[in-house]
Amino acid sequence: MKFWKLASALAAFAVFFSASVAAEAADPENTMIITLKDGDVTIALDPKLAPKHVAQIKKLVREGAYDNVAFHRVIDGFMAQTGDVQYGDMKDGYDSGAVGTGGSELPDLPAEFSKRARFTRGVVGMARAQSPDSANSQFFIMFGPAPSLDGQYTIVGKVESGMELVDAIKKGDEAQNGVVSEPDRMIKVRIAADK
Repeated sequence: MKFWKLASALAAFAVFFSASVAAEAADPENTMIITLKDGDVTIALDPKLAPKHVAQIKKLVREGAYDNVAFHRVIDGFMAQTGDVQYGDMKDGYDSGAVGTGGSELPDLPAEFSKRARFTRGVVGMARAQSPDSANSQFFIMFGPAPSLDGQYTIVGKVESGMELVDAIKKGDEAQNGVVSEPDRMIKVRIAADK
């Protein structure tokens, strides 16, 4: 009889724990929704990991800066990169020769590297130039684990749903470091709290 009481208590705790984690993960103010050609990708942003980067992403989302921006660099099995609001807008000013080198009018950010967060499937990280303090607007979504990136790039969140849609993003040319000709794009990006 005691075994069943313990099992019931553990089951109740598991349900409570799962619900509380889901509630925390579903914070609308820190949930970014990216509409792709096949549907929505939901990303839980983590301001505890990278408060300055998350704040900048949310500002750009709310300005509409990410709408129609290309996935300009997509490497099968590694990651899909987007967010060049300067040269990547496929409706207004797309520049295939410069895409991937631009940012936004906002300042570059100091690195917010984490010792506890790891680059695994679905993790969203900030792209940067050679300087660790050069992330601005570009970000990437991981197709698989990449331990070599741990502690080298800022992690801002993780895909909660729609990863199969990320998997379907048009891949780039491996011989050209993943550069995509006629790339897919983020049709619309919004923060869930802004309905």
